[in-house]
Amino acid sequence: MNSSFSHLDGQGNVTMVDVGGKQATERVAIAEAVVELRPATLELLLKVALPKGDVLTCAKIGGIMAAKRVGELIPLCHPLSLTYADIRFEVSETPPRIRIEAETRTVGNTGVEMEAIVAAQTAAAVIYDMCKAVQRDIIISRVRLLHKRGGKSGEFNAPDMEE
Repeated sequence: MNSSFSHLDGQGNVTMVDVGGKQATERVAIAEAVVELRPATLELLLKVALPKGDVLTCAKIGGIMAAKRVGELIPLCHPLSLTYADIRFEVSETPPRIRIEAETRTVGNTGVEMEAIVAAQTAAAVIYDMCKAVQRDIIISRVRLLHKRGGKSGEFNAPDMEE
């Protein structure tokens, strides 16, 4: 079996990567997701006038909660002790959308990219859930890693995207 796959052993069995020999360093990751809404939905959201209440506060809490549980959600992902998790929102009225930025940090021997990505996706899903009573065709897009720092592979910064 090809042993160049990090999650397969020499016999082709699925295995968790052993990160015990890696140096513990500060690890940081930032991911984004974009939620596209109709103008009327965004207006209700900003006025905290949607039937389910304060959307952005719930989305922030949901994203942070998800970041803390990635080891339970993603197969073979290491459970991490996060030192920091945050969700930030950039609201735009034209076009009507919410850009979510999720940041995660730890000091350890494996990265926090998955924690940031899952946090951004979950915050977007919470926004969808809380707005679906007034709009079902909400679009969640552009989920991606923006930045990562720490570890052997060093720093990564995603290129800017066309709007």
